[in-house]
Amino acid sequence: MSKQYLKPLALALSVALAGTACSSNNDADKGAATPAASSTVPAAASTTAAAAPAKPSFDVSELDSGINACDDFNGFVNSKWVAANPIPDDRTRWGAFDQLAENSLNTQHDLVDAADKGADAAKAGSIEQKIGLLYRSGMNEDAIEKAGYEPLKPELAKIDALKNSQDIADFLDASFNDGNSYVFGFGAGADFQNAKVQIGYAQQDGLGLPTKDYYTDPKQADNRKAYVDYITNTLKLAGVSDDDAKKQADEVMKFETQLAAASLAPVELRAPENQYHFVSVKEADKITPHFNWEKFFAAQGVTIDKGFSLSQPKFFAQFDKMLASTPVSTWQAYLRFHAIDGASPYLTKAFQDNKFDFYGKTLAGQPQQKPRWKRVLGAVNSEMGEALGQMYVAKVFKPEAKQRANELVDNVRNALKARIEKLDWMSDETKQKAIAKWNTFLPKIGYPDKWRDWSGLEVSGTNYYGNAEAASKFNYHYDIAKIGKPTDRLEWGMTPQTVNAYYNPTDNTINFPAAILQPPFFDANGDDAINYGGIGAVIGHEASHGFDDEGSQFDGEGNNKNWWTKEDRTKFDARTDKLVNQFNEYAPIKDKPDLHVNGKLTLGENIADLGGLNVAYDALQEALKKNTKEAGEKIDGYTQDQRFFLNWARVWRGSVREKQAMLYLNVDPHAPASLRAIGAPSNMEAFATAFQCKPGAKMIREGDKQVKIW
Repeated sequence: MSKQYLKPLALALSVALAGTACSSNNDADKGAATPAASSTVPAAASTTAAAAPAKPSFDVSELDSGINACDDFNGFVNSKWVAANPIPDDRTRWGAFDQLAENSLNTQHDLVDAADKGADAAKAGSIEQKIGLLYRSGMNEDAIEKAGYEPLKPELAKIDALKNSQDIADFLDASFNDGNSYVFGFGAGADFQNAKVQIGYAQQDGLGLPTKDYYTDPKQADNRKAYVDYITNTLKLAGVSDDDAKKQADEVMKFETQLAAASLAPVELRAPENQYHFVSVKEADKITPHFNWEKFFAAQGVTIDKGFSLSQPKFFAQFDKMLASTPVSTWQAYLRFHAIDGASPYLTKAFQDNKFDFYGKTLAGQPQQKPRWKRVLGAVNSEMGEALGQMYVAKVFKPEAKQRANELVDNVRNALKARIEKLDWMSDETKQKAIAKWNTFLPKIGYPDKWRDWSGLEVSGTNYYGNAEAASKFNYHYDIAKIGKPTDRLEWGMTPQTVNAYYNPTDNTINFPAAILQPPFFDANGDDAINYGGIGAVIGHEASHGFDDEGSQFDGEGNNKNWWTKEDRTKFDARTDKLVNQFNEYAPIKDKPDLHVNGKLTLGENIADLGGLNVAYDALQEALKKNTKEAGEKIDGYTQDQRFFLNWARVWRGSVREKQAMLYLNVDPHAPASLRAIGAPSNMEAFATAFQCKPGAKMIREGDKQVKIW
């Protein structure tokens, strides 16, 4: 639950891809995939145990000399690579992030395969044994096919037995306790008003389509029809007759359309005031008179002290209205479908293929499903990700990589501080508060200092669905057990094998998993420009999130508290509005010129890109003052400043299928990668100078069009 506040570098399918582009909300508890993006090129010798032959830290032969860098920098750096590297059939996108994620997957594959082979001889209760058995159960196709949907029948029988609204409420209480969420989500997170303490958060959820607009937008009519067909086919796979399945599917669609009408859109959910609404239990019961929160919390085994966050009251009021007035048969159809949909990745091939056909092919345009080992590995990551990360780090992550990364973090953070101190548009009063927040940043590199305890989770080598259920319940109770306890700033929200990075405003931490500390982000053998244009810019990006449109509304303690003067906030908003306008103008899909980037939805990431790249550039200049020999030399014909920007653009190389690109425009808080390669540099005088761009060049923003924030 608290993960909603994380600010990742990219909306990543991390490395735990389950094979679909998007999922019903119930899948989040069992690790089905959601739309995403991740990070970079093959792992090099700097952090991996098996060193590859030495390669140049930047291969200039990949540059397209036929394209003017000052007109199309992304094309200049990446077009040759993109043309030579088509998207694999089992993916919706392919680029630098994806290549590095693929490397991580292959390493993990070796680990889980070895764990499977050694599970019977492994120490009882060890993570190696549990991961081996979990992976073995997912790869045991014969047992899964033989079981059919028999493992799901007890859950379906409970749904069939519902007779009234109280039965439905009781079913929801019990289902959450089992780790299966329906309609809404619940979990732990830092209190926005006292971030040192964890409280409960109840949040909107329950939709099978990506956003509320999919239920009403005329442009999504085909997707709505396909979704109803998917619901119909899903119900039929679980024994519902053809006619009844179609009738129930229509009811589910109407039900979700009502929920969607009361739901907030992704842009609205970015606002902290829409993420947090603290109420007492009695106050919550007034909003949902037909759903008793005291009973709900008792069923979860948690104690609520002064209250919790009923984060979107309008949504919960609608949920309660539907609980009281919607026919039980409609509720049964909705719950039945989502129970089957959520279980589908753990059932027979027919269920898995059915789900992929809609979420993979129809919504995202992915031609082929991922091979089974990748899908099962995705489940292992979802259910025991940190445990697998412990094994991953032991195999591939060297101590010197962590030490070097820490040095880069310090240098980039210092450059951010210097920028804040020199701002000409911010008052001294606000600057002091900004520096106070800067002083409390907590960087975390590679992996947790303390690994999670997995005792209590029982895993079988023969029951894939049962393992998923057990892990879902185990992880849910691990999460909600934090309620009422102090916030642990040392806890991680990503696994070490995830190719990504993130900032968390409610604990003011910047986090860099081990898997991203590899080329092209980080190369121990690379020159300063390559490292500052890669991981340095990532560090700056995450640190800048502390001062983006959302992060700037939290103080150094993680509290949602205003630390700005009114005048400074007005100046900040005026500058960020210019960045909104810049990205609103981009139409990234070649054959869809009417589809534009949502500058509001992507604002936080665009601020972080711009701030992060500026800060990393400053840090590079400081590093070059100490390394005058490197500063004055060209490498492969390019200066350090040029190589800095070249590596920034290389990080964002890649291509995406049209349907997935359209989906991203609706749900992704990140701009398309091709635009991230050019968006920030186009606002930097240092870029124009480095490549000797003339006034009027397409990559150069001048005068009022140039955006300067941090």
